[in-house]
Amino acid sequence: MFIAVVYMILAMVSITGGASLAKTIFPAIGPEMTTVLRLSFAAIILSVVFRTWRWLPRRRQIKSIMFYGITLGLMNMLFYLSIARIPLGIALALEFTGPLAVALYGTRNWRDLIWLAFAIAGIALLLPITEVSAHLDPVGIALALFAGLFWALYIFAGKYAGASGHDHGMHSGITVAWGMCVAAIVVMPIGFAASNGSPITGYIALMALGVALLSSAIPYSLEMVALKKLPTKTYGILTSIEPAIGVLSGFVFLSERISSLQLLAICCIMVASIGSTYCEKNRR
Repeated sequence: MFIAVVYMILAMVSITGGASLAKTIFPAIGPEMTTVLRLSFAAIILSVVFRTWRWLPRRRQIKSIMFYGITLGLMNMLFYLSIARIPLGIALALEFTGPLAVALYGTRNWRDLIWLAFAIAGIALLLPITEVSAHLDPVGIALALFAGLFWALYIFAGKYAGASGHDHGMHSGITVAWGMCVAAIVVMPIGFAASNGSPITGYIALMALGVALLSSAIPYSLEMVALKKLPTKTYGILTSIEPAIGVLSGFVFLSERISSLQLLAICCIMVASIGSTYCEKNRR
C-alpha cells in the first residue's frame, strides 16, 4: 500500500514535471506543435511497448477508439494552450473541474452540495472577475476550463473504449496506444498550421521526447502498478492533490508565483475533488 502511494506521487510529479518541460519549448515551436510532438512520441513508445500491430481494432472498436483519441488529443492541446497563458498550478486546478463535474453529476446527496460550494468558490476566485485574479489571462482561463470539459468527455470515452476492447480480448494498454495514435493524428493539422514552418531542431525533438516520457510513458507505467494495489477511492483522492504538485512544479521549474488567495482557491477545488471522491461510495 505504501509503495503504491509512492508510485502515485511519483506519477503526478512526472506529469507536472513534463508539463513544466513542455512549457519551456513553447517559445520555439508553440504549444500546438509541442502537443503534436508529445503525443506522437508517446504513441510510438506505447505502440512499441504493447506491440499494437499484433492487435488491430475490429470494426466495432474503431468508433470507441476514435472517440477516445479525439478527446485525448484536444484535451492535451487545450491544456498546453492554457499553460502558455496562465500558471501551471492554476490551469491544473481549473482543468480538474471536468472530472469533478463527472463525479458530482446527477447526485442527489445533499452532502455533495458542500463539495460543489467549495468548487464554485475556488473557480470564482480564479476567474478574472475579482482583484484576486484580475491579472490572469481570461483566454488562458477559458482554455483550461475547456480542457476540463474534454477531460470529462475523455473519462466517458476511456470507459467506453476500455469496455469495448475488453469484450474483444484487447489489453487496456493496447487500447491506450491506439487512442494515442489517433490523438496525434487529430492534432497534427492544427500543430503544423500554427507552427508557421518553425524548424524542429534535434534539441527540441529531444526535449519533446522527454515530455512524452514524463507526461505519458512513465506516469502511465507507475499508475498501472499502483492501481493493482490501491482501492479506487484512494486512487481518486491521491489524484486530487495534483494541482498542488503543479503549483510546486511551476514554482521550482518555471519560477511561477501565485498569490495566497489563488493558492486558497486551488485548495478549495482540491477539497471539492477529495470530498466528492471520498463520498462517492455513498451515492451508489
